[in-house]
Amino acid sequence: MSILKVEKAKAFDEVISDIAADKSISHRCAVFSLLSDKTSLVRNYLQAEDTLCTLNIIKSLGAKTENENGILHITPPAKIIEPPLVLDCGNSGTAMRLLMGFLSGIEGFFVLHGDKYLASRPMKRLAEPLKKIGANIDGRQNGNLSPICIRGTKLKPFDYESPIASAQVKSALILSALRLNAPSFFSEPELSRDHTERMLRGMGANIECKNGKIIIHPIKKPLYPLDITVPADPSGAFFFAVAAAIVPNSKITLKNVLLNKTRMEAFKILQQMGTQIEFVQKEDKYESIGDIIVKYAPLKAIKVSENISWLIDELPALSIAFACAYGISSVRNAKELRVKESDRISTVVKNLKLCGINVREYEDGYDIEGGIFKKVVFNSFGDHRIAMSFAIASLLCGGVIEDTDCINTSFPNFIDILKKISTAENLP
Repeated sequence: MSILKVEKAKAFDEVISDIAADKSISHRCAVFSLLSDKTSLVRNYLQAEDTLCTLNIIKSLGAKTENENGILHITPPAKIIEPPLVLDCGNSGTAMRLLMGFLSGIEGFFVLHGDKYLASRPMKRLAEPLKKIGANIDGRQNGNLSPICIRGTKLKPFDYESPIASAQVKSALILSALRLNAPSFFSEPELSRDHTERMLRGMGANIECKNGKIIIHPIKKPLYPLDITVPADPSGAFFFAVAAAIVPNSKITLKNVLLNKTRMEAFKILQQMGTQIEFVQKEDKYESIGDIIVKYAPLKAIKVSENISWLIDELPALSIAFACAYGISSVRNAKELRVKESDRISTVVKNLKLCGINVREYEDGYDIEGGIFKKVVFNSFGDHRIAMSFAIASLLCGGVIEDTDCINTSFPNFIDILKKISTAENLP
């Protein structure tokens, strides 16, 4: 088990150009390449444990991959192979859920599994709607927990109204609909991240949005291959935006970040709290990409209860900003936090209380009163975003974070970047 020690930071002014590539888009590049019959070209594919698991899975399904001059070439198989081994999703719920949707309509038998943390994450929210349209899915607790077993079969078109806004559920159902014999319809309480719709449209899929419903038309021929550069992950960049927001007189410039509006909500909230933030768009092909400039200013408390699906990954880091703000900040309608890599409501509350911050826990969120951090030993609970959030909190007072191997699942060079603004070291 690795342990990270972080010292209190002084004011800094840094330009960061090596934020890890976006995890969500990298996963999708791997899986979506199987929908073409030609080689996809992917630049800046995230070299992290989660996304490398997805890459290994598509190779087990018959794809060939080659890295040539920094460009990942993914050549799909003529037909998906029935693999002899379990498909290892590592710690990635995104990989497991995307593949559940994709493989449910593919002839063959497939078993998806992962690490001990993924094995405790619920899959029923996706397994149930897939079963209703004919999918043969099973697993522990009647298909709720992995290992997830799939016997691919012909599925039926659907009109599904999701009770939750989840990009993973939406993406999986879209993938299941592409090979059907008639259009399918999907709706959700609010728009979740829309990378799947954008990327598949760019590949030639006919996916419409009318009157709040997504209409997925079956594909009649293989899609165009991808030719894409994966931008920097805004969820990863946000940790360092928070660092600049809480360390007095600091400034940071985050280069080549994905600026999709469904990924900017946490930055907008930080801006509403008083932080000076500038967005500079540079390109807009598959996605909007540009630079984000963040400057320190005193923070004021805020209430957050809308567009939760747009900032679900950033809420742990945002909670650090709440703990530095004047007044009491609140988060509601965020029950989804309880079924991430850890119960992120519980783990955020436990760690904030540990370092002397007043917090009140609710079933769907928490109240955080701004205060003074004290130096303590934090527990990551095996959750990469909890580990990184409290590494950023340690910039205020110094701190130690236990069990930080999990950071490698999404942001392998996080500690290297952290060292640009403070002293940070792994302890034996």
